[in-house]
Amino acid sequence: MTYSKHDTAIVDDGAEIGEGSRVWHFVHVCGGAKIGKGVSLGQNVFVGNKVTIGDRCKIQNNVSIYDNVHLEEGVFCGPSMVFTNVYNPRSLIERKDQYLDTIVKRGATLGANCTIVCGVTIGEFAFVGAGAVINKDVPAYALMVGVPAKQIGWMSEFGERLDIPLTGQAETICEHTENRYILNGDILSKVS
Repeated sequence: MTYSKHDTAIVDDGAEIGEGSRVWHFVHVCGGAKIGKGVSLGQNVFVGNKVTIGDRCKIQNNVSIYDNVHLEEGVFCGPSMVFTNVYNPRSLIERKDQYLDTIVKRGATLGANCTIVCGVTIGEFAFVGAGAVINKDVPAYALMVGVPAKQIGWMSEFGERLDIPLTGQAETICEHTENRYILNGDILSKVS
């Protein structure tokens, strides 16, 4: 075994877990899950069968990653944040054939207690604030807060708010990394 697992964790046969990953107390990883290298699964995490988790993701305590959720490299899932996989669930109606894909792109942060309604894509290095509810696609680098979430700004890859308007033509430099970002309409791109 090239990863570490606490004695109370359950990893079903068939699960793929990459080198250097850590599986903490009371975690359950289903047999179809594919988990990358250097991933941390905090206490009481559940990972479904049809889930992919990229390298170096951090899943904090009490997060359930249900079928059809896909996390790219370096995603941060804050404590007790929530994913769904059925848009209109009913206990009395079987809807397992209606699971919607949720994709979280590289480097995104999902704050504590936020909810990600299924069927959305969250762009690279987007930042979802604590307690926010995401019910539509999120652009790369967007800072999202509220219920339902609204974009209030832009974030650098370093994880700091950028001094740049929401829309228009502008550019700025991250004071921590000196990376340059250019805003073109409502799309922010890192150029260096």
